[in-house]
Amino acid sequence: MGPTLDRLSASAYVVPTDGPEADGTLSWDSTTLVLVEVEGGGHRGIGFTYADASIVALINQKLAGVVQGGDVFDIPALWSALVGQVRNLGWRGLCANAISAIDCALWDLKARILGQPLARLLGMHRPAVPIYGSGGFTSYDGGRLRDQLAGWVEDDACLWVKMKVGSDPSTDPRRVAEAREAIGEGRGLFVDGNGAYARKQALALAETFRERDVSWFEEPVSSDDLEGLRLLRDRMPAGMEVAAGEYGYEPFYFRRLLQAGAVDVLQADVTRCCGVTGFLKAAVLAEAHSVPLSGHTAPAMHLHAACAAPGLRHLEWFHDHVRIEALLFDGAPVPRQGMIAPDLGRPGHGLTFKAADAARFAV
Repeated sequence: MGPTLDRLSASAYVVPTDGPEADGTLSWDSTTLVLVEVEGGGHRGIGFTYADASIVALINQKLAGVVQGGDVFDIPALWSALVGQVRNLGWRGLCANAISAIDCALWDLKARILGQPLARLLGMHRPAVPIYGSGGFTSYDGGRLRDQLAGWVEDDACLWVKMKVGSDPSTDPRRVAEAREAIGEGRGLFVDGNGAYARKQALALAETFRERDVSWFEEPVSSDDLEGLRLLRDRMPAGMEVAAGEYGYEPFYFRRLLQAGAVDVLQADVTRCCGVTGFLKAAVLAEAHSVPLSGHTAPAMHLHAACAAPGLRHLEWFHDHVRIEALLFDGAPVPRQGMIAPDLGRPGHGLTFKAADAARFAV
């Protein structure tokens, strides 16, 4: 038997954004990070998710007792117990976010006990992960949009950039043209509709966006509209891919999305899809359908699993999360020539929570 999991606790931190932010369907002025800390075998592991602070009570009162006292090395068994515990609450949504943070913390703890970086423990497909810069919020004026996107490519931090569209479809062609002008030719430009468009509206805009060499259209319609995604995928201009999956909370959703032929690229989020365990399940499903995988946001928490995932194309370098992870954790990744790489000299995820710095954001 392996070491026993002695303690599990959760806490939440609300970090204001550095300006108003919006996409095609929402606006926000802060981001909440929920941290899980686990102890066992003389070590401490951490995991986190971006969710609502309400899941702290769910974790501390409903889920901690399910895994405390369990074998730290038997993560699949602990994962199954967590999923079973939320059967009547509903696995998807906030429960999946909570399980994600716990699962990530368990993998971190196991790797730390073994004195290994998590990527090595999982087995690496690649030593580093390509990233694309992501922001370009619909709340930005033209100047900030151009400065942000151009900054990522001028510094060679990112090989591609992604912007939000959909708040005002009448202005989207102009904004996309401004983005292309800012980053120049030869750099990848992606757009993310966050499900804001109707089917025919999305198809018409895709033709316009393709004139600016947009190669990726994320959630042109709701990610729950599998028929609509498939219809658009079949009718997109040549060279433009449809991506979705960030709201996949469990393997069955990814299976349905892939079986429907709804995406050219599957997205999965380690902080939503039930952790490292769920992320690797999504990767295997994508590989079985010959569809590439892309990691959604939270680059510091994705990095090691992304190095281990088969078929991974890239990872999202999301403005809000990059800022928060550098603020709250030592060991957060730093881009170099369009890639981020794990520090194989640090065990686990390689992250250390800066509790003193985080205290002012605590809920």
